[in-house]
Amino acid sequence: MSNENLTRRNFLKASGLGVLSVGGMSFLTACGPSTATTSDTSSDSSSSTDSSFGDNGTMRVGMEVAYPPFNWQVSEATDNTIPVEGQDGAYADGYDIYFAKLIGDKLGLEPVAVKMEFSGLVEALKNGQIDLICAGMTATDERRQSIDFSDAYWTGHYGLLVKKDSSYANATSLSDFAGAAVLGQRDTLLDDVIDEIDGVNHLTPVDSVPAQLSNLNQGTCDAITFDVENEKGLLAANPDLVAVEINGSKILFKEDAPINAGIAKGKDDTLATINEVIDGVSQDERQQVWDDVQARLPE
Repeated sequence: MSNENLTRRNFLKASGLGVLSVGGMSFLTACGPSTATTSDTSSDSSSSTDSSFGDNGTMRVGMEVAYPPFNWQVSEATDNTIPVEGQDGAYADGYDIYFAKLIGDKLGLEPVAVKMEFSGLVEALKNGQIDLICAGMTATDERRQSIDFSDAYWTGHYGLLVKKDSSYANATSLSDFAGAAVLGQRDTLLDDVIDEIDGVNHLTPVDSVPAQLSNLNQGTCDAITFDVENEKGLLAANPDLVAVEINGSKILFKEDAPINAGIAKGKDDTLATINEVIDGVSQDERQQVWDDVQARLPE
């Protein structure tokens, strides 16, 4: 994703099932600014946590709570969830939540999900409304001008979805999409990568993955970009669609999609601790967590 305003990041990696079923709901919520106070940390938490990080023992984590498999909403608390701020009986689950919980444990803070539109996350972080972004977001040079990012805790890739009965379903190269109307998500790499297609009709992007899917299902575009790792869920929720495969691969674009946590500038000690947490999770463990998340995607 690029652009200073971030709207839904990119990854949805393997889940659209959740994207559509969860995405049918409205997820625009405003968040009041948090009071910056020194957070209490336990003896085995980071002793170098910046004093302005956390609010009375709470770590406010910005996300859509509508972007499976990275984050989605459920109605029951489990070991895999954190509460959604301001909503009784609402909890966030997903791959992002796994890392938010690890980070909170290390810092001696209780993570709570703050539900908001993807496009508002960077400004919310800069304004102190949230402490951390864990939202399937990719660090870009432009975003780094506004906030800092952790090391990647997942890396995804991009492809194209089309209708099964579309002539584009049998494409043999990206050049076959010259002249095709392709739709991405605003302020994300899901929109930026479209320009890798020569001669494409690059449509004005929409605000969310569910909006992309709706347009494709309604026939107002020929193809949409998607996170390849989300194929299983997306196609389960949208059985009339298919992922384009070229030369044996559904990864069609050069740009990768690393997923990073975002933090306000000037909190170097906290960022170092967050990276310590992330780097301490092996690739095997990350894959196992990913697989576990896929197994409990919303239907």
